[in-house]
Amino acid sequence: MSFSTLENSVVKLRAPEPDDVDMLYAWENNMEIWKASNTLTPFSRYVLKKYIETSHLDIWETKQLRLIIEAKTQSSLMMVPVGLVDLFDFDPFHLRAGIGILIANKEYRQKGYATEALSLLVRYSFETLQLHQLYCNISADNQVSIQLFANAGFVCVGTKKEWIKGVDGWKDEKMFQLLNPLNSLAKS
Repeated sequence: MSFSTLENSVVKLRAPEPDDVDMLYAWENNMEIWKASNTLTPFSRYVLKKYIETSHLDIWETKQLRLIIEAKTQSSLMMVPVGLVDLFDFDPFHLRAGIGILIANKEYRQKGYATEALSLLVRYSFETLQLHQLYCNISADNQVSIQLFANAGFVCVGTKKEWIKGVDGWKDEKMFQLLNPLNSLAKS
C-alpha cells in the first residue's frame, strides 16, 4: 500500500476546508487548550474563515502552515478530524520552523494519532520543504508532549526558567530541537 508524504495507514494531514470553520472555532476557543498554545483571547468565526480563505498560500508567503489531522478511528471506518498540526515562525533564510500539535478531544488522545501526525509533518518538513531544523517549546509540566517529541527524536536543548505565568504561579518551559538528518548525512 502506497501513501503520500502527508498520509499513512493511521492518519492523514490535510488543508483546512471552509466546512471546518465551526470545528476550528470550537477547538481554538477551548480555554483548557489555551495554556499549551499561549492563547489569551478567543478567535472569531470571521478570523478563522479568513484564515481558511488564505490557507492555499504557501509557507514561504505566510510563514506558517496549519493542517487538519484526520484519523481512522476504531469506531468509524471513515476519516475523522481529531486535531491540528502547525508549522509556525517559519524562517526561510535559516530554514527552520516551530512545530505544534493538538489532539483536540480527550477521547482521541493516547491513541497514537499525535505520534503519526508528528512523524508525517517532520518528514514533510525535511524532505519536501527541505528545512534544516524544527523546534518546539513545551511547558516543563507537560510530560505527555515532552515524551511525544522526545520519542520523535527531538532533543531538549534548554530550559527557560519561570517563562510561563499561570494561575498557580510561574512554570519553566523546555525547548526541543530536531536537526534534519538528511543534512547531517550530506556533511559526512
